[in-house]
Amino acid sequence: MAEFEDNQSRGVTVRDVDAAAFIAAYAAHLKRSNEMELPANWDFMKTAPHKEYSPFDPDWYYIRAASIARKVYLRRSTGVGALQKVYGSKKRRGTRTNHFAVASGGVIRHILHNLENSNVLEADEKGGRRISRVGQQHLDRIATAVYRGQA
Repeated sequence: MAEFEDNQSRGVTVRDVDAAAFIAAYAAHLKRSNEMELPANWDFMKTAPHKEYSPFDPDWYYIRAASIARKVYLRRSTGVGALQKVYGSKKRRGTRTNHFAVASGGVIRHILHNLENSNVLEADEKGGRRISRVGQQHLDRIATAVYRGQA
């Protein structure tokens, strides 16, 4: 019974660990591994057309890539349009009321292509992307390290 409570009898998946801890660990892994090809203007890119500035964190691209990989892991057949809605936010329009605006599709598409090239994601037959078998093993290995406190 104690083995089941310690999560030792079964494998640890991405669903079992805290989202923020997993994203931070996977972003650090992506940065160390040099698997991601950054766009030429990544330091000037905005994450959405309605944003005024680019992100202040210099590792924002790796953090967004880790977050996208986690989102696709949790919900298969996720495409660019769905991820634009997930990462969208309010558009401030001065004295008029705020409205929802979607995130930049180019940034999301570039990250999805990078994750496909590193065999983490693959195209789904229903449309969108899904996690590959190799990618699932890879993300579960990092989730296990986060669960055990090694990452």
